[in-house]
Amino acid sequence: MINRIVENISNCAKIPSFSSYEEHIHPHILELTSKISGCTVTKIPDNNLIIHIPGNPEKPSIALTSHLDKINHFGENFPVELPFSKDSEQITGQLDDTVGIGICLSIMEASKSNDFPPLYLLFSEMEESTGLKKNPELLKNSGKGYHHGMGAERISYYLLENKIYPSLFITIDTTPIFKGIPGLALYSKFWEKRDIQPCCNLLKKTQKIEEFFQKECKDILLINKNNDFRKYGALFNHLKCLAIPSIAIEPAIFPYHQKDERVFISDIEKVYNLLVKFLTDFDLDF
Repeated sequence: MINRIVENISNCAKIPSFSSYEEHIHPHILELTSKISGCTVTKIPDNNLIIHIPGNPEKPSIALTSHLDKINHFGENFPVELPFSKDSEQITGQLDDTVGIGICLSIMEASKSNDFPPLYLLFSEMEESTGLKKNPELLKNSGKGYHHGMGAERISYYLLENKIYPSLFITIDTTPIFKGIPGLALYSKFWEKRDIQPCCNLLKKTQKIEEFFQKECKDILLINKNNDFRKYGALFNHLKCLAIPSIAIEPAIFPYHQKDERVFISDIEKVYNLLVKFLTDFDLDF
């Protein structure tokens, strides 16, 4: 299975879907979704995708999220196909957040033969802020009208307006905290450093999820950094008090926000296996 996951990541990493140009990766994703029975795709302007995968209707739905945009380290004259390589231990390329996209797409493919709950894959635009800060001229309209996290916001507003409430948001991204060694991180307290007071029910649900991942992966590091998991958590629990947990599961990446990012294949496999076990075994009837 790991070979297929790496293949999915590789195919996504090679596509120049830079911030504000995320539509470049849409055709590849849509080609894969067309092979999943009952799968539906909704495009949320400008470049966001919501993919719904039917699962066991007796289970509460879960959202898996990743961001589509890459940082443009190549300038205006970028290659048609971005570089990607692998050895026995690591893959190298534009991996933030193609690792997350590839894992989500692999979970989608695995849904055909597993008893998963209904899934929403949320693929967001403009998660990155680096391009806006350092090279806005490389974005559409020189970055005017864009802001960090706008994709997760647009997806959240669509879900809220249509009363689509997943029981849990799981973001798959990459974490720089391990600085060159393998490791997995679990971000779970999206309310930290935010003007949000978590209710007792949200705290209990989050603790139960933390305990599951700590039991299954004893060396997973509980810490909190910033990415789309905070956006989903804040919007669903601040605008509406729904007590919906939002977490992120992240393999180590190094270097970070640079051309040749590296991720350990063993970490990717661990994240995938953890998610499959969670989707199969975890009781979301809190």
